Amino acid sequence: QVQLVESGGGLVQAGGSHGLSCAASGNIGSINAMGWYRQAPGKQRELVATISTIGNRNYADSVKGRFTISRDNIKNTVNLQMNSLKPEDTAVYYCNAKVGVRAVYNVWGQGTQVTVSS
Repeated sequence: QVQLVESGGGLVQAGGSHGLSCAASGNIGSINAMGWYRQAPGKQRELVATISTIGNRNYADSVKGRFTISRDNIKNTVNLQMNSLKPEDTAVYYCNAKVGVRAVYNVWGQGTQVTVSS
C-alpha cells in the first residue's frame, strides 16, 4: 500500500508564488510516475504536471513556464512550485502516484486547496 499526504495549500494573490509538497509512504518501491492534478469547482480533474522516476517531466499547456515539478526519490516527496499564479489556478490540488509493475493503478492524496485572489 502507498499513502500520499499533501501539504502547502493556501490563499495567494495573483502574480504570486506558492509551493505544494506531497510525501509518500508505504510500499515506496512500487511507485512509478508521480504528479499533480487539480479540480476546480464544476470542472473535471485535470493533469497539471507529472514526473517519471528518472525525472522526465510533462506539463499541462496552461501551466508551462509557470509551474515546476520536482521529485526527491530519497525523501519520497514530489513538489510543485507555482509561479505567476492566476485566479484560474484556483482548485483543489491532488498528488498522484502510479503504482505497480504489470498492473498499474492510481493512488491519490486527500487534496489541498489553492485559492488565487485577483
